[in-house]
Amino acid sequence: GANLGDDVLYSGTVAAATEGRFLGLPAIAISLVSSGAVHYDTAARVALHLVERLRMDPLPADTILNVNVPDRSWEELAGFQATRLGHRHKSAPVVRGTDPRGRPIYWVGPPGEGQDAGPGTDFHAVATGHVSITPLQVDMTRYAALEKVASWLGDS
Repeated sequence: GANLGDDVLYSGTVAAATEGRFLGLPAIAISLVSSGAVHYDTAARVALHLVERLRMDPLPADTILNVNVPDRSWEELAGFQATRLGHRHKSAPVVRGTDPRGRPIYWVGPPGEGQDAGPGTDFHAVATGHVSITPLQVDMTRYAALEKVASWLGDS
């Protein structure tokens, strides 16, 4: 399935590519965007195309490519787009239930719709039939907040 926007934080596909990056390998996470995928051959062809490009013109070693391929034939693709991650609305509410042993369990509702899904985002690219290619990095430090957090600590 898709790994769009905030999904990359939870994605096993992106995590596997991240492990490759830690091993010093060119890292690509390829996802076929569909609930009932049909065109695996298209995703494979996209992967081959990107591997060939990386061999000819490598990216910095700390780069991970997050690639989302619409579930279409190669001929039906609208093209490729370099994108940024979009964002979703929050998921549907959490549903509380009880397991067979009487313990509480919780189901997180389905993901929300794209909130920041305009042109230039991975959501928009896929919605318009394009392959979305988003370069990622591992460092998730929020540098703009670092100084403020340090000020909280004072002399401690």
